[in-house]
Amino acid sequence: MHTFSTLPVELVYRIMDHQNQLTLFCSMQNVCRRFNQILSTYERYQTLTTLDLGSNIIGDKAAQRIADALRTNTTLTTLDLRNNGISHKGVQYIAEALETNTTLTTLDLRDNGIGSKAAQRIADALRTNTTLTTLHFGGNEIGDEGAQQIADALRTNTTLTTLDLVYNGIGDEGAQYIADALRTNTTLTTLDLNLNQIDDEGAQHIAEALRTNTTLTTLDLHLNQIGGKAAEHIADALRRNTSIKAV
Repeated sequence: MHTFSTLPVELVYRIMDHQNQLTLFCSMQNVCRRFNQILSTYERYQTLTTLDLGSNIIGDKAAQRIADALRTNTTLTTLDLRNNGISHKGVQYIAEALETNTTLTTLDLRDNGIGSKAAQRIADALRTNTTLTTLHFGGNEIGDEGAQQIADALRTNTTLTTLDLVYNGIGDEGAQYIADALRTNTTLTTLDLNLNQIDDEGAQHIAEALRTNTTLTTLDLHLNQIGGKAAEHIADALRRNTSIKAV
């Protein structure tokens, strides 16, 4: 009787040929040592750099399996997990994997509604991860508390260049935390805060940060609650700021 440990390599390749990307990425690692060796030479696995699982409602168990794979995978650079019913528990698995993964550069966790606890987990990962450059975290209801966690991580993170915090219920308090981080962060170039609850006070904090920040090039604040006076503060800051290209 044959098992994966005794099957000819060519037959194992044929079995792999009939698997989808999720199965190939999550379920075919760590079956046995020989199978791992075969998987590492399989062309589809070697060239798997982007995994799009958006809107599949995979939940926390699948998120855990994906996280387990991320700990050893060395090819994946882009992972899309938007709108998947992942809770803060599932995000914790992903965040823990990010602490050791050294290849992933883009992570999309939008529209999971995972709250401020998940923001804390991701913030912890950002403090140690050295490869992630793009994080889409919109539509997750992180509020001001979650914004504070992410902002604190931005003070020490040196790789993230694009941060999407769209539609997260972030108000003036959260905007102030983010503004404070922008005063010291020297890597973030794109920040999307549209469709939040930032009004004049929060916008003024951001305007003050723009007077000293020299790396941000794109800032999106549309669909907030910013009035004319705060807009004037931002306009004045932009006259002094030489890096911003689009607001």
